[in-house]
Parts: sequence; structure tokens; C-alpha cells
Amino acid sequence: MNICMAHRGWSGKAPENTMTAIRLALAEPAIQAMEIDVQLSSDGVPVLIHDFTLGRTTNGKGLVKDHTLQELRGLDAGSWLDEKFAGERIPTLEEVLLAVKGRCTLNIELKATSDMYPGIAEKVLELLEKHDMKQEVYITSFDHDLIRQVRQLDTDVQTGLIVSGRPVLMMEQLEEAGANILSMGYPYLTRELTIEAINRGYKVVAWTLDDPEHIRTVMSWHPDVQICTNHPDRMLEFV
Repeated sequence: MNICMAHRGWSGKAPENTMTAIRLALAEPAIQAMEIDVQLSSDGVPVLIHDFTLGRTTNGKGLVKDHTLQELRGLDAGSWLDEKFAGERIPTLEEVLLAVKGRCTLNIELKATSDMYPGIAEKVLELLEKHDMKQEVYITSFDHDLIRQVRQLDTDVQTGLIVSGRPVLMMEQLEEAGANILSMGYPYLTRELTIEAINRGYKVVAWTLDDPEHIRTVMSWHPDVQICTNHPDRMLEFV
């Protein structure tokens, strides 16, 4: 059966990458997976935020990486969506791991290059080891070298390449990076590529589908394709 993956938590109902969005997704039993975005504070703590800059989803300014955890935690990460979410904070990855453990699969996107955030792979893996959650997560990134680095550090955790576009030699790229998940923007994903990847033993995540007709179409390609959406309710009516 197709897995429903809530994008940045249930971001259609609450501010993305916040504990409210996480809890809303956890409260719906039919949501089996959740995608989040992780960067590092200037003092090296993994935190949830998508953009490299603070301006869109908080009342802060500048780069995420230039702020300490204390400074990031002092920002309002909810009012940009609706005043009723005023006071929502940027969560740490550890907070989210504690909330999610044993309840759903967590797709952790490393919003980084290894040059931008040296040590990010090690820090995330340390937290997964600490909370015994390596079997409950995917680690994915647009930076394929970073995913290769994760694989070199840990041979057990599931890893994935995020792709926007339709590159040649896609299967070869997955093999070279040691990845076992293909996470592809749905406009570039085809039925043929989906079936080929799944038949070769790869998991396939299609993102980000919010139109019900697009959701239904991609679901029809293969029962194992995973649908990443801001609006899980629009998918669940087909499940």
C-alpha cells in the first residue's frame, strides 16, 4: 500500500518543521512517514528549518548557520503562517526524534553540503545511535557526496538521493552513493522509472504532491511508491 509521507510535518495545517506540524501528523494513524529538514546552529546542534535564511519562516534575519541554538530558539517560527501559531519555536532534531520514536518513519533531509555544515552527518548519526532509531529513519539530501559520506560512516541506516530533474544514469548514481532510496520531484518521475527503481530494490519517494489528481496518478504507478505531500488528507481519501 502507498505510504503517505507528511512534508515538513502536516505543513498544510501548521507551520512547517514545527512541533505542532509534527504532532498533527503523528495524530493521524494513516500517516506512516514524515519528512523534515535539518541544518546546524552555529554551535553545532541539528535543528529543523528548510531555508538557509531565517526571513521566510521566522521573525529572524540572516543565515541559520550564523545563529546559536539559543538565538534560534528565541525566534517566532509560527506567526508567518497565522497569528494563532505565535510563539512556535524552531525544534531541535532530538526533540523530534523523542516525539516520533516508534510511531512513524522519519525522512531526515540534510539541508546542507558537507562544506556548509562540516560534521552534520556525524551529529545526526550520533543522535540516531543515542536514541536507537537507525532503523526508523531515512537520511536524504540533494548533496550526493554527503549521502556517500553518511554511507561510509554507517552501513545500516537507509539513505536516499534527492533529485529535481531527470538525470541520466540514475540507477548508477544511486549505486555509486550507496543509497537505497530515490526521492524525486514528481514532475520528473515517470511510471517506467518508478517501476525500474522498485524492481531493483530501491524505495521511491515522490515529492511534493498536493493536487488530488496528481496524487492518484502517481499512486497508480506502483503500490510501493511513497507520496510526500503538504496535505495528507488529500491522499488519505484514496487510501
